Amino acid sequence: MAPIIAIVGRPNVGKSSLFNRLSRSRDALVDDMPGITRDRLYSTVQYDGSTFTLIDTGGFDDTDQDPLVKKMREQVETAIDEADAIIFMVDGRQGIIPGDEEVADILRRSRKKVFLAANKIDGPEHDHMSLVFYRLGVEKVYPVSAAHGYGIRDLFEGIMRDLPPAELEHEDEDKIRVAVLGKPNVGKSSLINKILGLDRLVVSDIPGTTRDSVDTNFSYRNRDYVLIDTAGLRRKSRVREKIDKFSMIKTLKSIERCHIAVLLIDADEGVSDQDARIFGYAFERDRAIVLAINKWDLVKGNPEKIDYLKRDIERKLKFISFAPSINLSALTGHRVMKLFDRIDLVHTQFSKKIGTGVLNRGIKEIIERHQPPRIKGKSLKFLYATQSRIKPPTFVIFVNRPEIIHFSYERFLVNNLRSHFGLEFSPIKIRFKKR
Repeated sequence: MAPIIAIVGRPNVGKSSLFNRLSRSRDALVDDMPGITRDRLYSTVQYDGSTFTLIDTGGFDDTDQDPLVKKMREQVETAIDEADAIIFMVDGRQGIIPGDEEVADILRRSRKKVFLAANKIDGPEHDHMSLVFYRLGVEKVYPVSAAHGYGIRDLFEGIMRDLPPAELEHEDEDKIRVAVLGKPNVGKSSLINKILGLDRLVVSDIPGTTRDSVDTNFSYRNRDYVLIDTAGLRRKSRVREKIDKFSMIKTLKSIERCHIAVLLIDADEGVSDQDARIFGYAFERDRAIVLAINKWDLVKGNPEKIDYLKRDIERKLKFISFAPSINLSALTGHRVMKLFDRIDLVHTQFSKKIGTGVLNRGIKEIIERHQPPRIKGKSLKFLYATQSRIKPPTFVIFVNRPEIIHFSYERFLVNNLRSHFGLEFSPIKIRFKKR
């Protein structure tokens, strides 16, 4: 499990700018108006061979009584509680103000590793402006400029030097680990309760390796499964006073620990942007996926609704088009246990190992049917291939010029490898290397 680093601090000190700088992204919305970041943002960061998850948080303001601000404080406290280490960001030009002292007090009580970044220090000639922050009781102050990049390398190296080691998972590989993902009111709890409530299942609760969650072991049709607890995923209301935050950290951990992600959508509502975002997390982490369309009883007699739903799925969830789907009703139990037919099928393909000889003969046939195009007069030659891992099936293909492979030809190979080797319902990965 990759360590988790949360960026916290008062509003408008530059947290989102630092997030963008460290994650090399523009995912966080940056503006001069205080408090513009409402939800935590997440990015997987790799540096010098190590990986961690970086979290951007909303501004911590203990004086504002706005209900939205109170919710933001709750989310910052959640991030502090669940993160392995904290980047505490302050405005290096303003100096210490009461809000900084409040955050520092909370961080001291958390007993987490803290890296204090004094932002808006544009060069070494201004480093002295950061010295005042040692009064907050931190071991080291890092003068940085999130906007211009000054001091970022020193901060990064300090983080990597003291970063807690990744948690090792000791899971029984014979058990299929399943995480059910979905927003509230989609029927996630109903589905889990219906699965675990049947007499045919042998159920036992055991402490999970992820903090504050409980995994459930159960057996069905002589196969062993682990149902991984997931945090509720909530949509952002358009009404400020009713904004509902969610704890995505536990969900990310659940995705990392599962083999199969069961993605639950509401047949009556269709696919929301939040659904696509949630499912994207599972896709990006190369998890096997089953799409479960819940509340099917509400639409099954409405051909227009069904046609709209199909087009909605094809348009918004195109990136998981390989995933099998099932229509069910968690409330009535209709086809709920048929879900395990899909789970077993996907897991079999997700775990499939293909011999080197069979793999190379198959790739040769695929290439003979469709030769790679010449790029700027250069031809691509395939030398040999091997499978480097399972879960998901990952193939290393040695070629003469990996740099000229076009993404469209890579997609062609992925699609044909799926159909040729019976991997239609599994994610697969290809890595090209030069011999």
